[in-house]
Amino acid sequence: MSMTERHKKLERNITLLAVAALVTVAIGGIVEIVPLFWIDNTVEKVEGMRPYSPLEQAGRDIYIREGCYACHSQMIRPFRDEVERYGHYSLSAESMYDHPFQWGSKRTGPDLARVGGRYSDQWHVQHLKNPQSVVPQSVMPQYGFLADTDLDTNYIDEKLVALQRVGVPYTSKDIADALIDLKAQADPNADASDLLKRYPKAQHRDFDGNPNRLTEMDALVAYLQMLGTLVDVNAPAAQEQLASEHEPKGERK
Repeated sequence: MSMTERHKKLERNITLLAVAALVTVAIGGIVEIVPLFWIDNTVEKVEGMRPYSPLEQAGRDIYIREGCYACHSQMIRPFRDEVERYGHYSLSAESMYDHPFQWGSKRTGPDLARVGGRYSDQWHVQHLKNPQSVVPQSVMPQYGFLADTDLDTNYIDEKLVALQRVGVPYTSKDIADALIDLKAQADPNADASDLLKRYPKAQHRDFDGNPNRLTEMDALVAYLQMLGTLVDVNAPAAQEQLASEHEPKGERK
């Protein structure tokens, strides 16, 4: 019997096809899942990665609440056109504290994985208030209400506790000082030395242009301005991870 005839027989026999599909899926599952029992972590840590500061986390919650992930991904793929347009491709470690991660499945707008520091705070505020004023062809809706909405600072410590329980390494001090840290980061006159010690590279300033008020705009801009800024992709540790993530599995030691 030829291969074609055998294939026709398999396709026409529902029971045989189901068994063959089950065996194929089982083999694939074993190959992919079993090795995970022999490694401690699938993500290699790189220098610079840290949990989000309370203000950044609050901004991230707003980002998710407003559905920004529906049009903007946060994962730059390792292709030349991606890298030339958006910056160095993403490392798995850069999403290790994301619950859930924001990789995205489509792009109506640009990828935001490395948007931090590319534009001024004023640009972000104007873009969120009236996107078409800075990008005429944009189809993004206006989010001006964020600048008029006081940031809800309730339960920020409980949020950090919840994240701690799923593996984000917040310390007891981080949780106890969550509200103080949140307010201090957006207050240019506050002493943020302790905050910056526990959250390296956290940006300390007024973000929305109104230092007399803590708004949702402050939080969202603070979050956007830190995206892609924590890890030095040219550092030896990051380069080692890049190599390990893209070498053939059969050659990995």
